[in-house]
Amino acid sequence: MGGCRAFRGSALLFVLLELSLVCCDITDGNAEHLKREHSLTKPYQGVGSSPSSQWDFSGSTLVTSSYVRLTPDERSKQGSIWNTVPCYLKDWEMHVQFKIHGSGKKNLHGDGIALWYTKDRLHSGPVFGNQDQFLGLAIFLDTFRNDLHGMDRSFPYISAMVNNGSVSYDHGKDGRSSELGGCSAEIRNRDHDTYLAIRYSKGRLTVMVDVDDKNEWKECIDIGGVRLPTGYFFGASAATGDLSDNHDIISMKLYQLMVEHTAEEENLDWTKIEPSVSLLKSPKDNIDDPTGNFRGTPLTGWKVFLLLLCALLGIVVCAVVGAVVFQRRQERNKRFY
Repeated sequence: MGGCRAFRGSALLFVLLELSLVCCDITDGNAEHLKREHSLTKPYQGVGSSPSSQWDFSGSTLVTSSYVRLTPDERSKQGSIWNTVPCYLKDWEMHVQFKIHGSGKKNLHGDGIALWYTKDRLHSGPVFGNQDQFLGLAIFLDTFRNDLHGMDRSFPYISAMVNNGSVSYDHGKDGRSSELGGCSAEIRNRDHDTYLAIRYSKGRLTVMVDVDDKNEWKECIDIGGVRLPTGYFFGASAATGDLSDNHDIISMKLYQLMVEHTAEEENLDWTKIEPSVSLLKSPKDNIDDPTGNFRGTPLTGWKVFLLLLCALLGIVVCAVVGAVVFQRRQERNKRFY
């Protein structure tokens, strides 16, 4: 009986330990770890162009007491908002509450929001209102399909891109050539709050969404081998073209993740790291590649056929050579009799 009680106690302790580990792995919005200098919240104090401001904006951006509207539901607009304080955290998680809405019907709206962690800020351009060939990380919330041949995914579509300044974002292909991963998510004209979380910790990039009014995160992107430097800036931008939408940022909250690093990692100058993904080819390898494809070329059907044919021919050649060698040895053995 005593042994049974001891077993139950050990089992209970194990379950509690497992639950504590799971809880520690999820940022619960603890104010203790909230970095206010990198966070944008209502009523948006500290937003402006004054020297003491922690956030600055440009283009069509309109700051109200309830939201930051990057673009109105009008054609040919660009807007952005940027943190003026560089981030020197090695491990972090950004929670973004946003709202994309407008009068456009199905497939008649655009273009979407981009969330940034980049070296430069306040540089307007063709990539969702920001500059192309950027240095750093971008998360695209793309609401309009440009590539009519890419019917294997539904829009809106969320994707991630890491760039060292050498790769251009291909709007015509919806950024497929430089995409690290992504997922489809119904993020437009929702009657409830929509959220996105970006976590970067120990070289792993994870993007999660909460857009179904269930108060729970759903994984969208998870990829290892990502290297991002410290000292970059957080920001958000949006753009409209012939089609339009209201693109609103409600809040951006940055949390510090308490993670232990090795002595070698601690002594590393993180500001000198070049943005890259070790599991893929370097963006520099794509300069002469018109497709700009990060990934190695996939094995198509004819390539698999050629590989199998070469393997079969190799086996046949080895068999013939083996047979010839065996026959000659047999002939030599006969001479000794």
